[in-house]
This record gives sequence, structure tokens and C-alpha cells, in this order.
Amino acid sequence: MMQAPSIYWRNVLTVLGGAVGAQALPLLAAPLITRLCTPAEMGAFSVWLGVVAVAAIGATLRMETAMILDHDAQAQKTCFGVVSDTASVTAIAVTLIAACGRFAGLPIVGALPWTGVLTIGIGTWLTAMMQTTLAYATSHRAFGKAARAKVIGAGTIALVQLALLYASGGGVGLLTGQLIGLAAGLAAAHFLLSPPRARPGTILNPDGRAYLHRHRAFWRFSLPSNLLNALVGQLPLMMIGIRYGALPAGLFALTQRVLAAPISLLASSVLEVFKRQSVHDFQTLGNCSHAYRYTFKALLFLALGPSIVLFLFSPVLFAWIFGEAWREAGQLAQILAPLYFLNFIASPLSYVFFVAGKQKVELVWQVALFSMTVAVFLLPGTLHQSVLRYAIGYSGLYLIYLHMSYQCAQNLRQAT
Repeated sequence: MMQAPSIYWRNVLTVLGGAVGAQALPLLAAPLITRLCTPAEMGAFSVWLGVVAVAAIGATLRMETAMILDHDAQAQKTCFGVVSDTASVTAIAVTLIAACGRFAGLPIVGALPWTGVLTIGIGTWLTAMMQTTLAYATSHRAFGKAARAKVIGAGTIALVQLALLYASGGGVGLLTGQLIGLAAGLAAAHFLLSPPRARPGTILNPDGRAYLHRHRAFWRFSLPSNLLNALVGQLPLMMIGIRYGALPAGLFALTQRVLAAPISLLASSVLEVFKRQSVHDFQTLGNCSHAYRYTFKALLFLALGPSIVLFLFSPVLFAWIFGEAWREAGQLAQILAPLYFLNFIASPLSYVFFVAGKQKVELVWQVALFSMTVAVFLLPGTLHQSVLRYAIGYSGLYLIYLHMSYQCAQNLRQAT
């Protein structure tokens, strides 16, 4: 049965409390950060952060998502061991690839300082382990403890970045603050949640191999799908940097950061609760259509007002809050507002593909999204024209995505 609305929203508010804290300091710090660094420095840091975000998904093999479904204590310990092994290998591989790319003069890596190149692996490992620890918290409904860990991590990032930028740290200050904050958040999560200790070499023993085989749908379908999704999220920034330069990339990076904040703040809080509720409903009722509809209406209600404000007033708001140099970022935000409205609604509901075992369907959609993104940014045109084409194409695909996810929520056997 669906949780009573009061219980559902109490859990959402618990997660939201942590999300508010985790997002409040970075958002409050952003107007100061934009006045202490240039758009080009912000662009280079955002490229580094994007590479870390994509690599961290590959580092987990999406096994942390499986842990929410598999509550057995030994299985969860095995999961931590598997992720620790794969994250370590990925961290080393990403660092070596980035270093080779820097020597070869690749445009994306060439914009990064050597400090950024040599720390990509560290950022990848910390992010992957934090994602896994937060999934462990979700599997045990430890929303409050996970929220506190997020606040500690995000607060540390914001404060250290500001301190280093004030001391003329530049782009390296942004990067160093991110790493210190990630480490602080992970340490806090381990202290508060006491997750299983990862055993090195787990992936090589029979338990690790059996775990990977049992949850093979996640690394066979969810992993490439999520990698594509993360890559698509970073691809516009990277292609803008290559085609239009570091300054436009920095403007677009701020646009993404501001528009993604409500998704990180509200939608992800709803997602943490929807995960458990949808799994419960599928196990007991064979579908989660009621939870899906309830969550859809809640997300629609939460997204409508902020989206209208962004669509109407973004240029003025960006210039006022972040400084006149960032007004063009507000113009980009105005173009992307309808897309992020749909993104806010669709992102939490996408978890139904995992619950229904329809990761392959999502993978096909992600391939279409990736193809569309590459196509629109390869076409000739100005920065604004490229962003507008991207917003229109992505929005159309999101409407298809919502239709498919609702089919999965209605009945597992009827989903295509």
C-alpha cells in the first residue's frame, strides 16, 4: 500500500532538510564566488567537475542502486567491496587518460591545470564512495543522517572555495575546495552511518562475482544508460568550450549550476522517498502507479512557480545576484527554463525503470538523447541558437520519457 501522505511528506521533508543545507551554502556562496573568479576559471573547473561526475558513475557500475533493492547485510558488504575495487581501478585509469590527453594537447583536457589533471582520479573515487554510502543510507531509511553528511560536505566545499579564492587561489582554489569538501562529507557519512567496511579484492572472490552476476542488469543496462545521461549532461558544456571558448563555457556552467539547484534540492529529496515507496508497491501490488501519480503531481506543483520566474526574469536576476558580467548566463537560463521544468519532473520518476527491470528501455532513450545533443551542437550557428535547439530537442524527448516511465509504473508486464 502507498504510504499515508503525511508519512510520505515527512520522509521527503527529512531528506529535503539535508538538501536545503547541502545546497544553501553553495547557492549563498555563488554570488561571492562569481565575483572572485572569472567565467573562464569557472568553465575550466566545471569541465573537471563534469569529468569526475561521469567517471564516478562508471566507477560504481551502478551497484549502489542495487543495494537499495537488496537489503541483506552480507550482500551490502559485498557491494561496498565491489564498488571500492572498481572505483580504485577507474580512478587510476582516468588519471592516466587525463595525463596522456594533457600531453597530447586535447582541447578539453588542455584547459585544465596539471593540478586538475592529477586529481581527477581522487575526485572520482571520493564521489563514487559517497554515492554508495548515501545509497546504503536510503536502503535503511537513514534519511536524517544522510542529510547531515550532505550538509557537512557541501558546507565545507563552499567555505574552503571562498577562502582559497579570497587568497587568490583562482581555478585551483575551486578544485581544491571541492576535493576537501568531498572528503569531509564522506568521512561524516561513515561516522554517522557506520556502513560495512569495504574489503579490497572483493570483486575477485566468488561472493563478488556472484553479486555482479545477480545484479547484472545494472551494469549491463543501467550503467551505459546512466553514463550516457551524465555525458549528455556535460556534453553541451564541453562542446561549447571547444567551439566557442572558455568564457562562454563558464557562462553556461553557471547557468547549469543555478538551474540544476532546484533538482538537487527538491526533486532529489522526493526521489529518495519515491525509491523506497515504488519498490514496496511493486513487491506488494505488482505496480506503483499510485505512487507515480502522487509524486508526479507533487513535482508539477513544486516546479511550476520557479520555472515561470526563471523564464520571465533570468537575465535581470543573474546580473543582480552574480554581477553584470554574468547577465548572458541569465539569457541562457531563460532559454533552458522549460527544459529544466520537465527535467525536474522526469528525473525522480525515472527510478521506475530500475524497479520494473526495464533498464534496456531507458538505455535506448539515452542513446537517442546523446545523438540529438551531438547533432544540435555540431550544426552551425551562434551559442544561443545551439542552446535553443538543444532545449527543444531535449524537451521533446522528455515528454516521450515520461510516457514510457508511466507505462512501467502501471504494470511491469505491460511496459514496453
